[in-house]
Amino acid sequence: MMRLLIDHVRGLVGAILGGVLGFYTFGWLHHQGFYGLMIPGAFLGLGCGLLAGRPSLARGVVCGVAAIALAIYTEWRYWPFDADDSLAYFVAHLTSLRPVTLLMMGVGGLIAFWLGKDAGFRGGSKTLAPNAASHEIKGELRPPVDRDDFA
Repeated sequence: MMRLLIDHVRGLVGAILGGVLGFYTFGWLHHQGFYGLMIPGAFLGLGCGLLAGRPSLARGVVCGVAAIALAIYTEWRYWPFDADDSLAYFVAHLTSLRPVTLLMMGVGGLIAFWLGKDAGFRGGSKTLAPNAASHEIKGELRPPVDRDDFA
């Protein structure tokens, strides 16, 4: 039980760090003339997934929702509406945003879900080096293929 709590706290810390890094990365890219609203959410999910100790579908859902909230905040912070620059007005008029903006918010949420539900680093292939036993197919033993024969 304590291990589970520690994993969730580590995931939360990773999500916060990733979200902050993603927010500032978006700002830096914005000042360079680029637009990538999915970046804050993707970094949030990446940070959460990397620091969490075990996979959790519920954590992935929370990351996805948090990523969309972070995308709304990020969009408001950099492009508030001219009529009223309050966050409440911005949230009430989300449907007035361009379709590409809404799409990027959703993609950021999906990336955060996907990365946040898994845990740790993904290693390479877990296959072992081939040996005689790995060439056994349906009970018969076949000799390993010499790759030099095909060169």
